[in-house]
Amino acid sequence: MEMKDIELPSLNKFASDYLTGSMNVEDYFHYNLSDREFYQERVNELMERSFLRKELSDYIQGFMHRFPKSEAVERNIADLRHEESVVVIGGQQAGLLTGPLYTIHKVISIIKLAEEQEKRLGRRVIPVFWIAGEDHDLAEVNHIYWSKNGKVAKNAYPIYQPIKSMITDTPLEAEKAEKWFEEILESYGETSYSKGLLSDVWEMIRESHTFVDFFTALIHRWFHKYGLLMLDAGDPELRKLESAFFERMIKKSDEIRETVLLQQKILHQNGYKKTIEIDEDAANLFYYDHIQKERSLLKRTETGFAGKNGDIEFSENELIDIARKHPERLSNNVVTRPLMQELLFPVLAFISGPGEIAYWAELKKAFDLFEIKMPPIIPRLNITFLERGIESDRKEMGLDLSTVLTEGSNRAEKTYKESIKDKELEDIYTDFREDLLKHHQKLSSRAEMVDKELNSLMDKNRRFLEKQLEFAYRKIQLRIEEKHSVTLRKYNRIERSLFPDGSPQERIWNIFYYLNKYGPAFLDQVMELDFQFNNMHKVIKL
Repeated sequence: MEMKDIELPSLNKFASDYLTGSMNVEDYFHYNLSDREFYQERVNELMERSFLRKELSDYIQGFMHRFPKSEAVERNIADLRHEESVVVIGGQQAGLLTGPLYTIHKVISIIKLAEEQEKRLGRRVIPVFWIAGEDHDLAEVNHIYWSKNGKVAKNAYPIYQPIKSMITDTPLEAEKAEKWFEEILESYGETSYSKGLLSDVWEMIRESHTFVDFFTALIHRWFHKYGLLMLDAGDPELRKLESAFFERMIKKSDEIRETVLLQQKILHQNGYKKTIEIDEDAANLFYYDHIQKERSLLKRTETGFAGKNGDIEFSENELIDIARKHPERLSNNVVTRPLMQELLFPVLAFISGPGEIAYWAELKKAFDLFEIKMPPIIPRLNITFLERGIESDRKEMGLDLSTVLTEGSNRAEKTYKESIKDKELEDIYTDFREDLLKHHQKLSSRAEMVDKELNSLMDKNRRFLEKQLEFAYRKIQLRIEEKHSVTLRKYNRIERSLFPDGSPQERIWNIFYYLNKYGPAFLDQVMELDFQFNNMHKVIKL
């Protein structure tokens, strides 16, 4: 296993301008990554603030107690209590089997940046993963993609849940989940690692009651030795620590909304599109019915707050009372979640994806409102796993790696197909079709003279003959392609591995394909590589 850095363009214009310094960063963020001392500047600011360190450490210890004990985790929980420690944090929804590869890339980024900055700053820097369990979009997390009949296809876990229940409360049924995972693993092909992998995952499924339980068990299994701490944003126990912060957000809800709308106008004036959809009456909080297990987005009204569908109503004082006595009934949206994270943790840096960079830029004035600075926004590592066979195919086809990683191999495949076409066959087909249509028109005209009612019959006959000629032509073309099938399959393999379904590898494929093929030590071998946060794409050759 070796790693190579290559430069690739960002698919997100705002993120690209942020990384290349092609914008006035101070318009959107409190820290400029081109400033060499921004990490130390951030530490200095954090040391002037206070946090619920003991309560937060106690919560994380309780949350992670159900999983196998880890000395590195226990050490980091203990050190989080110390006033001089800081954290590198990032998060994601609790996707089944951890979802697309970018979730794993984000975890690796959090751990690696924490290790790097701990050495540079000479203080404890603790990696923390924020599981977005309060999210209710089940369609985002209930599936993975797999290769079926040579094509990318979605394989969803069989669950029907019509209400907007938080992922934290979404049950995982062991029998269904075991069968679903076994089917996925079989699609990867049996290896010497398959039985062990199946056994380990089945054990974790049986010990998990919800999607979040299963997600946390997997991440902990792979990354506990690096001291990764985790929390569930949908956990009622965490809500108890957020009570006072919810109260502040309720009181400032109008101002929060106005600051975001104002910041969006600045982005628009500078030629950028907004990322956050926010209504003129948005309260940027959800109310969670703990009995019905349904989440309702709140809006501001003349008398206080109401559900977006008008199903629930609260005065401001009533909602504040809920924040104080029943904070588990409230949850954040895309605007207030970053604020809650920063109020809870001493965040040295936030690890973000390209889309997150864009929406955090819309929140600067909201942070100003709470008299805190937005943390440095550090792009996560972008990684592609390049298998030996795929690399051999790429070289043989003469394809540029950067091109394949940004647009795939379809264009090159089409060019190749054009090169193997029988030009004489095309001319014969074209001439034959023109003659057929010309003579058929003469026949149709004659038939109309005999009986106008024959028109529909002749039209149907013409379409039939055209279809048959097209069928014969396509069959000959397919036979030509079959003679070149070895080469065409190589193009297909390259596309499917590196740019599946027109997307980067990290947005489609799941880590279990690689664990099944390369073994349980695969991620540890990846973690041994020397990752640099230099905004370069990491190609890991397997």
